[in-house]
Amino acid sequence: MKKTGKTAYLFKNMALFSISSFVSKLLVFLLVPFYTSILTESEYGVADVMQSSLLLLVPFLSMNAGEAALRFGLEHTDDRNEILCHGLKKAAFSVIPVTVISFVLSALYPVHIRFFLLFIVLYTADVFYEYMLLYCQGTEEVKKMICGSVSCTMLVIASNLIFLLGFRMGIYGYLFAQILAFSGSALIMFLLIDGVQRIKNSVQNKKLDREMDRYGISLLLYSTASWINNAIDRYFILFMLGSFQNGLYGAAYKIPAILATVQRIFAMAWQMSAVKEYKGDDRDEFFSRMYRIYQALLVTICAGIILFLKVGARLMFRKGFFEAWVLVPPLLISVIFGALEGFLGSIALAFKDGRSMGIATGVGAVFNIVLNYILIGEFGSFGAACATFVSYFIMFLLAFIFVRRHVKLEVYLLRDLIAYTLLVFESLLIIFNMKNYFFWNAAIVVILIAIYFREVKEIVSDALKMTILKSHNDSKHVKPQPGADNEK
Repeated sequence: MKKTGKTAYLFKNMALFSISSFVSKLLVFLLVPFYTSILTESEYGVADVMQSSLLLLVPFLSMNAGEAALRFGLEHTDDRNEILCHGLKKAAFSVIPVTVISFVLSALYPVHIRFFLLFIVLYTADVFYEYMLLYCQGTEEVKKMICGSVSCTMLVIASNLIFLLGFRMGIYGYLFAQILAFSGSALIMFLLIDGVQRIKNSVQNKKLDREMDRYGISLLLYSTASWINNAIDRYFILFMLGSFQNGLYGAAYKIPAILATVQRIFAMAWQMSAVKEYKGDDRDEFFSRMYRIYQALLVTICAGIILFLKVGARLMFRKGFFEAWVLVPPLLISVIFGALEGFLGSIALAFKDGRSMGIATGVGAVFNIVLNYILIGEFGSFGAACATFVSYFIMFLLAFIFVRRHVKLEVYLLRDLIAYTLLVFESLLIIFNMKNYFFWNAAIVVILIAIYFREVKEIVSDALKMTILKSHNDSKHVKPQPGADNEK
């Protein structure tokens, strides 16, 4: 695939994922003031922990069936029916241990039996939803994946309005809305791909099944350590500070979700490109260029969000949630390092090297656990945010070292370190409310744009080229009007 073709494939998928992610994240983003005005801080904290638990249990208990479907679906195009069957079986069997554990815990803590029963249903809906998303991505049926993602958002909004605003069901209404959205959108994607027919036409391939299982198992350390880095701080805060502080911390994550949306759009498209291009002769050049552009985009957007952080917090947070804004800067910067680690992870996984990424995320997870215990005791929930920031940075450094075994990335380390330092300085200015902090932070944003001017220029240039190429291709397919060629 030529350079233009590679970029076009990546940009086309990014454009499609943008439709899904921006619609979904924007509408959910607008729901944050609604949630924080209806749910109490404690209710929000409990719901946040339940959703964080899904991030661990879904990939772990299903043995990363979705990731295996994504990886093998892109290469084994003739076995996609069998890949669907294999993954659905893994998802179904994973419900059994969740059910057993939930019933045991409900017997030990009968006062919370409703939450344990709801969690079984929530897990079941989510595991099938997540699998169908990754299966559609792996089979390059991106438009159907987008339909599922957007329908999930629409169902969340509609059911939240009914359960929370109409029936005033509180946290139970919030969980019912999640269950309805996950299960409904999973069914929509299954019907769109004609899942029943695919299951009927599947031919068992035991060799492929074993390869997928081995690949999924090799990712268990990676996915588990990733969950620890993503969610362990919530559990430390819950047990050390209580559900009130955990609710604030969960709300603080909603602003970094803006940057995480950009990260997720690129990551989903990049996963597909990395698998397709990892054997290419010019992979070093292509991967290096994409890394530099991606990093420039993340750093400049992060700086802009920090600049207008207090304004955004006043618009989003209601009641006592406003004080959560101070937790946002370190969480925002950690998103950058998490995104870059994910970029590098996609390259490693394209080479089926889950072990290296498992080590990188595992070491980061150990640092995260130790630092959470130390820093939360000293600085409260702000300590948890700082622990997340440090552990993600360590994880990113190790991933960078490991990936160089497969690809020689050409990056400008000194420039990047200067950019990261400026982001930290910008964060400190707003956290400590320094005099004229807005002016100095605006100056930092301008400096960062100047530092990454070359990459910003490439982003604009590539976007223009894709637009012109699309217009040219579209014009080729326009049918001439009857008799138009004979008119003088």
